[in-house]
Amino acid sequence: MSKKALAGLCLGALGVVFGDIGTSPLYTMSEIFFGHGGLQQSPLHIIGATSLIVWGLMLVVSVKYVSFVLRADHDGEGGVFALHALLSNGNSRWVHGIRAALILAAGLLYGDGIITPAISVMSAVEGIKVVTHTFEPYVIPITVGIIIALFSVQRKGTEKMGAWFGPIVLLWFLSLAALGIHGIAREGGIGILAAFNPLQALLFLQDCGLHGALVALGMGLLAITGCEALYADMGHFGRESIRISWYLVAFPALILIYLGQGAWMLSGGAIEQNNVFFSMVPSELLIPMVVLATSATVIASQALITGAFSVTRQAIALGLFPRLRIEHTSDEHMGQVYLPAVNMALLVGCLTLVFVFQSSSALASAYGFAVCGVMAITSAGMIAIARTRWKWSWFRILPIFGTFLVADLVLLTASSLKFVEGGWMPCVIAMIIFIMMKTWKWGRAEVAAGLEEQVEPETVREMMARRRANEWVQSKRSIVVMSSRPIDSVDDHVPAVLKMFHQRFGITPRHIIFVTVIQEKRPVVPRRERVEFVEFCRDEELGSVVALRLHYGYMDVPMVRKALAAAKEKNKLRLPGNPKRWLVLVGQDHLHYKGKGWLLPLKLKLFAFMLRNSVPAHQYLGLGDDSGVISEVLHVNLRTGSKAAPADGRTAVHPSVA
Repeated sequence: MSKKALAGLCLGALGVVFGDIGTSPLYTMSEIFFGHGGLQQSPLHIIGATSLIVWGLMLVVSVKYVSFVLRADHDGEGGVFALHALLSNGNSRWVHGIRAALILAAGLLYGDGIITPAISVMSAVEGIKVVTHTFEPYVIPITVGIIIALFSVQRKGTEKMGAWFGPIVLLWFLSLAALGIHGIAREGGIGILAAFNPLQALLFLQDCGLHGALVALGMGLLAITGCEALYADMGHFGRESIRISWYLVAFPALILIYLGQGAWMLSGGAIEQNNVFFSMVPSELLIPMVVLATSATVIASQALITGAFSVTRQAIALGLFPRLRIEHTSDEHMGQVYLPAVNMALLVGCLTLVFVFQSSSALASAYGFAVCGVMAITSAGMIAIARTRWKWSWFRILPIFGTFLVADLVLLTASSLKFVEGGWMPCVIAMIIFIMMKTWKWGRAEVAAGLEEQVEPETVREMMARRRANEWVQSKRSIVVMSSRPIDSVDDHVPAVLKMFHQRFGITPRHIIFVTVIQEKRPVVPRRERVEFVEFCRDEELGSVVALRLHYGYMDVPMVRKALAAAKEKNKLRLPGNPKRWLVLVGQDHLHYKGKGWLLPLKLKLFAFMLRNSVPAHQYLGLGDDSGVISEVLHVNLRTGSKAAPADGRTAVHPSVA
């Protein structure tokens, strides 16, 4: 990679990866000393709290995430679903438990995605109150207007806006560094440098007592919110660019601003409206800083929103979430997508939080719990990765990741003290998402098993024998039959939809192409590995019977028509006609379900509801509203006890319940 390309990636990483953690100085110190249960403003507490933040950035972000977690990439991709995919071959109970916890972590990320725009934008707009009290009644309306505008432009995509993200956030970090130096340079402010001594943090926590120490930890962790973005966005920018931009720009700027805020308070600087950050800004620069802070928070929010889109698409591809309408906002960058349903859900959630909590200080109570939950689950996942993938010994794992896990659990315990005040909210969101994902995965397995039991099976061999005996009247058209399972031999079963098509029309197409879409548990499948081809019959009188496997990664977009056209162009499909005019036969499930008790019927109804409201499979598979698509209704009786989930690390996309 050239130096110019690397510099561009580093600049882009600043705009997307570090937007959230970079806006934490807006509210962290204010929340510690002026929020609910704020601490005494004594030199011991000021230096100790600053030391706690400084060492939190060093140990959690620099050591844990940048030095260790970024090593756990899945073909260059990161995030909780990358960990989930890396552990797909683990069979032990504790690995299965961690995989389930990673799904819960995905739900917590949705909660984070709802809270971040609300608290970030509100904390920036609250800087207006420092300028003049006249604007105080307009903080909520301005916040609401910015959030609505932010979500309204999502359908246009981030490609054009993204060009501005890096430079604006770079200016923001440079401003943080300058403001921090300004605070340290005050008379008496140099004493804050004692915060580099970790003993100051320990003395501070000891002085607070057990309950006070937990409260301080719960508020101090606000400084590291957004650190999970380093791992989640690794696939977009790469490990090297994230590390360079962190160590050269983000990390020193954050250290300076937190030291500067501590120095400002230590030297007796005036605190207006209980807002440490904006109280440090010279009066002539206050309005420009409010504008810059608002811009930075919008960018930080944008990163969380697009992250939610990406996580949802990955969950759909892995068979963990119902199909949703996905719009691609860029012709050049496949990863830039827009999901209207997710966008609307996030917008409603953000506005609800703004109206309910009314201030960034009140909203901070709900913020840290989701982050700590994701951090703890990530540490547990890293223990499993180190043991099963890297083959580390327990003597090596426990001192490193065991220590991180204990620290994360301590922070989670500290943040749980704010559970009643708002910490319950991301937990509720996470549980809803977790239940939906587990129910969807369970329901897909039930439908696959139900279809096998209810439809009289027929093999490819038996079908071809019928054709030779002229029992089936043939039409000249070619038909693509979507199959939920790969057809590799003449003894594999023909999809039920083809038999129903014959019963309905009394004919069978002359040329039959069985297509199975396999979504691998890896981010991207190279084009040369995308198509597998099996030819069963090619005869001038009997016609042709072939089978294709189309492989896609969870970051790929399935496009069946394009894949068929490409396969014919490369002479893998020697069939007449234009692939764009071939008929495509898919199944459409109609569910019938019964169950005893109350839990099973509830699960069945939830799955049926998600299935009814999901996007039709043929649209998800890149066929859109193609007039050549034929749907056959499959009546499926759902029962319990089936475990028909794929076990080879891949997800077979069922044409009706993908």
